[in-house]
Amino acid sequence: MKKHNFFAGPAILPASVLKQAAEAVTDFGGMGLSILEISHRSKPFVAVMDETEALVRELLGLSDDFAVLFLTGGASSEFYLTAMNLLDKDETAGYIDTGSWSAKAIKEAELFGDVEVLASSKDQNYNYIPADVKVPSGLKYVHITSNNTIFGTQFKEWPETDAPLVADMSSEIFSRRLPLEKFGLIYAGAQKNLGPAGVTLVIVRKDILGKVKRQIPTMLDYRTHIEKKSSFNTPPVYPIYVSMLTLRWVKEQGGVEAMEKQNEAKAKLIYDEIDRNPKFKASVTEGTGRSLMNVCFLPTNPDDTDAFVKAATEAGCVGITGHRSVGGFRASIYNSMPMESVQVLVDVMKNF
Repeated sequence: MKKHNFFAGPAILPASVLKQAAEAVTDFGGMGLSILEISHRSKPFVAVMDETEALVRELLGLSDDFAVLFLTGGASSEFYLTAMNLLDKDETAGYIDTGSWSAKAIKEAELFGDVEVLASSKDQNYNYIPADVKVPSGLKYVHITSNNTIFGTQFKEWPETDAPLVADMSSEIFSRRLPLEKFGLIYAGAQKNLGPAGVTLVIVRKDILGKVKRQIPTMLDYRTHIEKKSSFNTPPVYPIYVSMLTLRWVKEQGGVEAMEKQNEAKAKLIYDEIDRNPKFKASVTEGTGRSLMNVCFLPTNPDDTDAFVKAATEAGCVGITGHRSVGGFRASIYNSMPMESVQVLVDVMKNF
């Protein structure tokens, strides 16, 4: 039976990417060597790094004002690295608290400077995106988690601010077009829309770096990795290679604009069924904040939870159990999730 992978992450990858990635494990590019055992400074892998960066730039429309980095440590490391590199003790950054990950980012940033929480949806267990947030002038930056994997919410409009936006886009990067002029820094763990776990994409506007007074350890300074082209130390070779394959696939599908249209269609299919079906109710009732990546919903009768998971599993739908902090169900429908798989889940809901 075909499996339909709705796990939140590490998440589904395109079938063609998995095939190429598997082949490279035994023979990379006809070299007779595995991608896992070649030097990260060899010409074949330097070419992989160069192509991956070029694809990031092409798909997002990045200018030379931005550096593209492939780091390690996941978004959790970026929670403190962003503040360490951008925020001084006598400066203030604004944060919008929309879930577990933004709360963790706030905690880390407070180690390096003043943090002003501009708005929070914690009062309703993060089931909405705060609207009409008033952002004061003079902030060093404004941080958001643009898509909240656990709670199924997503920013559809960007905060109005005279400060650069810093965004955790781990679960939505390359899923929609971005107004890059608003952003100073974007970071994303790869394991949702880009590749396997192990590499973290950082996109940073170079002119905002080098402004803090503190001395930053060499390894934690973004400028180190810009200068050394993400190879100051050994980069995560295989995850970067698989990310390159995924970005090639995105380009073949028509790029980010095509991904955005497909993601809107997939989300509409499943949200329409949730709103129509008396057996279910949406976790996020306010439609404009609903995530296109992580559709969270609940059974109207909690006693139906196990029975629905069983029915979905029997149809080949795996990974639909909601996060333990919210319960219910979660269908993660990232770029690589085909419409056919979403339809299978919707059919299970209709027949339930």
